[in-house]
Amino acid sequence: MKVIAINGSPRKNGNTAILLGKALEGAASKNAETELIHLYDLNYKGCISCFECKRLGGQSYGKCPVKDDLLDVFEKIESADAFILGSPIYFGEVSGEMRCFLERLFFQYHVYDKDRSILTPKEIKTGFIFTMNAPERVIKEIGYEKKIKGYEEILKHFFGSSKTFTVTDTLQFKDYSKYMASGFNEEAKIERREMVFPVDCEQAYQFGAGLIDLTSETLEV
Repeated sequence: MKVIAINGSPRKNGNTAILLGKALEGAASKNAETELIHLYDLNYKGCISCFECKRLGGQSYGKCPVKDDLLDVFEKIESADAFILGSPIYFGEVSGEMRCFLERLFFQYHVYDKDRSILTPKEIKTGFIFTMNAPERVIKEIGYEKKIKGYEEILKHFFGSSKTFTVTDTLQFKDYSKYMASGFNEEAKIERREMVFPVDCEQAYQFGAGLIDLTSETLEV
């Protein structure tokens, strides 16, 4: 059983990457083979709207034809049993790299057939971990719940199922005094990092393990 995690944060050792790592540890505890991919290491752009993935009888029907670093990632996803996405929230959205990746991932499987809307080769269990510097109350105040739910629904549409996990009020800097960040309570941020983030990591671990449990149930049916 194979599980891939895809980090949409520019930080390889930041909050999102740590949580994805914990999720993979959870999957590995269920004997899954795991891999972590950092999108910011790759060379690619968003969808170029060439429509070659929709051309009837074309060599790239149902596949993105662009030969860049995402080609290998898409092949790994199709061979996986589950994959977990992770991204920080920037101004109410996932990171730019994650957004470009998702455009390419989804559009190749989308068709305009009145009888069939997707070309996904198989059902794959999916998860999405969202991180944000904002406190938990902002999720409802700014409407992030709708945004997060939207990503969950589109993953379900293309791959059959999805789970989401959101971590709020994360630590941005090791030393807040070095940055213009007087709007934050540094002591409270550090305390939350020490007291709450370990709990978040344990939940991420269980999140990853839970994806494998769901996958195993599907395989047994």
